[in-house]
Amino acid sequence: MTDPWEALAVSAAADPPLRRLFDIEPDRVHGLTFEACGLALDLSKQPWSQATFARALDLVAAADLPAARQGLFAGEPVNASEGRAVLHMALRAPEAGPWTALGQDVTDEVRSARDRILAFAEEVRGKGEIDAVLHIGIGGSDLGPRLVWEALAPVAPGIDLRFAANVDPSEITAALAGLDPARTLVMVVSKTFTTQETLFNARAARAWLETAPGAGSRLVAVTAAPEAAAAFGVAPERLFPFADWVGGRFSLWSAVGLSCAIALGPEAFSGLLRGAAAMDAHFRQAPAGENLPVVLALAHVFNRDILGRPARAVVPYARRLRLLPAFLQQLEMESNGKRVGRDGRPVARPTAGVVFGEPGTNGQHAFFQALHQGTDVIPLDILAVRQPVEGDPAAHRALLANAVAQAEALMAGRTEAEALQAAGGDPVLAAQRAFPGDRPSGFLLMERLDPPTLGALLALFEHKVFVEGLLWGLNSFDQWGVELGKVLAARILPELEGGPAGMHDPSTEALIARLRSD
Repeated sequence: MTDPWEALAVSAAADPPLRRLFDIEPDRVHGLTFEACGLALDLSKQPWSQATFARALDLVAAADLPAARQGLFAGEPVNASEGRAVLHMALRAPEAGPWTALGQDVTDEVRSARDRILAFAEEVRGKGEIDAVLHIGIGGSDLGPRLVWEALAPVAPGIDLRFAANVDPSEITAALAGLDPARTLVMVVSKTFTTQETLFNARAARAWLETAPGAGSRLVAVTAAPEAAAAFGVAPERLFPFADWVGGRFSLWSAVGLSCAIALGPEAFSGLLRGAAAMDAHFRQAPAGENLPVVLALAHVFNRDILGRPARAVVPYARRLRLLPAFLQQLEMESNGKRVGRDGRPVARPTAGVVFGEPGTNGQHAFFQALHQGTDVIPLDILAVRQPVEGDPAAHRALLANAVAQAEALMAGRTEAEALQAAGGDPVLAAQRAFPGDRPSGFLLMERLDPPTLGALLALFEHKVFVEGLLWGLNSFDQWGVELGKVLAARILPELEGGPAGMHDPSTEALIARLRSD
């Protein structure tokens, strides 16, 4: 039997340049454009022929996606290294059930947790006693809610939402600036309630809250370790637990999103859940060749493994989505940035590449030079929103024109003959003004930026990561690579505070000595 990876590589090697594919495949745009849940994904500017795309689908068949997907949604221990189910989809599902995690029915737990989130959000908004919410967390306990707030926040919010993640004291200082401790709700979000950065910021915020009466009523915790939160001083009625089967970077849909439910309103949060649930249904039901998470994963795997491209740029042409590249950095690089597979053996091929980006059009005036004329081919994912959110419609059309133009320019390029004419016949200048073209991009168009469509977008990327991990043979739901630095930092901190020196390499010892010096 032919190895599907080898067959894909052979097919790709026989493909003509990307520019020519549009001439020889007249139905290419139709065949490589996919739609669901208010999203349209154009992969026609990816460097594969339709025949090669069909070979890419063979990877999914060989990996038995239906069985893996069934195990995920059935609550099986797909996070095998930690013996956990991965069931964040249940958090956003419609009322229909049941949902089980490791064979235990969790349907009632999910429903009651959701009802409590929405009821508390309504209560806080209804009383009118809170002007701001301070959300303290880091990583998965920060990036999802922060992205959602940036994307959907009113221009003049009735309740402000601020975030503190970094242990750098400047962050908590800036987050608290101008707030009234008597009218601010502080929410500490930590799965284990042991994360160093979060606890430093939480202690500072708690001390600040206590400068006004009734501080305990304005301190909330969201955690999978309720005993630790209670020991920190959080009252039982202000404690929102979430289950062990909710991974940090997939936790937005749980009580981790409570800050957004309060600041945006319960209806907006419910809309976010509905949109994600719609993408869950699409992922479960759509054939592989029409399935947005599947085909997007294949495009990224194709560039990474078949064409050897180790980085990908993500550029949202929407200022409100400017945090999406950072969100995807964590989602993709923490989930699949691994060199050992589920079987404990080294992987057979490269896994998650580097993800970076900035919003358009800002990025065009920064790293796009390297995308167009650099020595490395760096695939680009462009995201745009068809309907303007606010402001001048003419400016929004200019934004969209730039998004479309960049994708065309990367693909078409400019030959030296064309550049020679533009350069007035100067061959030296023409060489510098030529663009090689043939550089890939994907174009993901959101019909509108509203809670359901945003929920669908984030769920799309979650499931894409799952498909990639399946193809690479990875457990996408653990993150052991995060641990070692934390362990060493805990050892070094007492040394910086004057404790006895430990055993380190000469460079580390020299840095500690320099940092301890007066």
